[in-house]
Amino acid sequence: MIDVIIIGKGPAGISAALYTQRANLATLIISRDGSSLDKAAKIENYYGLEEPISGKELLEIGEKQARRLGVEILKEEVIGITYLYDEKCFKVSTEKSEHYSRTVLIATGQPQKRIAIDGLEDFEGKGVSYCTTCDGFFYRDMSVGVIGNGAYAVHEAMELEAFTKDITLFTHGADLDITGELADKAGRFKINTRPILKLSGDEFLQEIHFKDGTSQKIDGLFVAYGTASSVDFAQKLGIITENNAIVVDNGQSTNIEGVFAAGDCTGGFKQISVAVGQGAVAGKSIIEFVRHMKK
Repeated sequence: MIDVIIIGKGPAGISAALYTQRANLATLIISRDGSSLDKAAKIENYYGLEEPISGKELLEIGEKQARRLGVEILKEEVIGITYLYDEKCFKVSTEKSEHYSRTVLIATGQPQKRIAIDGLEDFEGKGVSYCTTCDGFFYRDMSVGVIGNGAYAVHEAMELEAFTKDITLFTHGADLDITGELADKAGRFKINTRPILKLSGDEFLQEIHFKDGTSQKIDGLFVAYGTASSVDFAQKLGIITENNAIVVDNGQSTNIEGVFAAGDCTGGFKQISVAVGQGAVAGKSIIEFVRHMKK
């Protein structure tokens, strides 16, 4: 077991890692490439830059700095976070591996935009859900679906197996983008690759309509399109969110002991300088938390 797992290798995550690693806390960062900062052509409003620098360059500098101090950085997609009560630690699952830590810092940036499907928002809370852990129980022995074509979607479908065996993966016209062990596990579910036109029902969701004119009856539909966002992780752990952001205190702690959040995922002024500052505060809080645990 290590001391801290940081999900996200942007300014907030790297900043926190610099503090935790220097405090001799075993630190692992898990994150895929492709953040919004990675696409920024020029950064001109960050302290210490004499000349403009691209977001990609800034991220590379931060990553090299963290590695130089001994931080391990794993380029994988996180698909789930679970608290193990018997071991008193967190299990962080990726599409390839599992890791265990005393604390977790969520620094995954702003949640991605939800997929645009006619009727999706109309049936939120009425058959459409974004959290299998929260709502799977209500669909025992019913017909349910998961929208998505990647590792996160397969993980969510596997979560639903505790409640029902009638599970369909709806890829919305995309090919399945899964490799390794999860690709084998995806074979346990029905796969529907047709593009979705709309959702329909009376008071609750009843049917999915496809662009080819066909339709399918459904009781519940879980959205897991793309990769898991900070809010997805928060909801599953019981973390309080507000306005699509994670609620934290002055020390970047959430309402769940041992879980911290920093950067754009906490809302507010979305700037690199703010994310770096929050990461530093989170790092300090994590250090104090872990040292108290080890006493």
